[in-house]
Amino acid sequence: MQQVLEEKIAFADQREATALLGEHDEYLQVLMDNFDCRFISRGEELAIDGEAAVVRAAAQVVRELQYLHRQGTTLTMHEVRYSVGLVKRGKGEALHSLFSDTILVTSRGRHVRPKTLGQRIYLDAIRKNSITFGIGPAGTGKTYLAVVMAVAALRARLVEKIVLTRPAVEAGERLGFLPGDLQEKVDPYLRPLYDALHDILGFDTYQKLLAKGVIEIAPLAYMRGRTLEDAFVILDEAQNTTPSQMKMFLTRLGFGSRMVVTGDLSQVDLPRGVFSGLSEASRILSDVRGVGVVRLEALDVIRHDVVARIVEAYDRADKARRDSEKKSAELQERKTAALEKAAASERGEADA
Repeated sequence: MQQVLEEKIAFADQREATALLGEHDEYLQVLMDNFDCRFISRGEELAIDGEAAVVRAAAQVVRELQYLHRQGTTLTMHEVRYSVGLVKRGKGEALHSLFSDTILVTSRGRHVRPKTLGQRIYLDAIRKNSITFGIGPAGTGKTYLAVVMAVAALRARLVEKIVLTRPAVEAGERLGFLPGDLQEKVDPYLRPLYDALHDILGFDTYQKLLAKGVIEIAPLAYMRGRTLEDAFVILDEAQNTTPSQMKMFLTRLGFGSRMVVTGDLSQVDLPRGVFSGLSEASRILSDVRGVGVVRLEALDVIRHDVVARIVEAYDRADKARRDSEKKSAELQERKTAALEKAAASERGEADA
């Protein structure tokens, strides 16, 4: 027989109730969609009753959100959905520290914090390692958070400059054939990095630092032959590097520097038959001391809910394709083995 339980959660006032349940109870609806129990909202109190284990889980979500709200976190649909997901996976206790880690405050006064456990692991890896690989789908914040960490390091005077680079695959790295000066040539390829810097620093500060050479933006080909010291270096879209380009880049690391390499292995634009340098490097360097490899997933996507579902659908399709290819290869191996066995048997009979 299932144990029935009722829990009551008191809110400080109506404002807190609205913050936790949503302006039009949209957050409450998320709870109702995810937990098979009854929710009764009575002004400044929420009653939850039903099967004990389910009630405890639902109440934990509300109390965690209440804690976050009282710590100054502005709750959005992301925090609510993510909190539900973590509690259902048995990791609700991580919410206390997750949203309270402020990395920096942007020029507009916005506090930048990790929004998922994957993001927090990624940020911790950047803090601890000289080189960090951040691999994951679009919307996981891997590039933006790398730029945030670079600006934080610059503000703390841990580095003297920020270097941003990206392979210009569409131009085949032959930028000399494109019109304009270097910045005009690489602008289209580095736009996501510009956007992140503008958001974090503000346009005027960004322009001043760029003019002083404190921020340097260049295509990957221009890194050859250099040693980058006392710098925070970010290589974006690294899935489009070749193995030789990746090795060239990683060996630019100098004293006092830190590197972050970001990319999405499902978005490789290299010519057919050319292996991704990011895939190779993340595999062979994962056990090297001072190198961190963090793989973000669909659960870490911060964009529209549909984006997360799209990523999950493609991941399922990729897994199905790999499984099918593996089965085909195994079947072919069995056929080959059977043919070889039959041929050997025939040779034995002929010799006899």
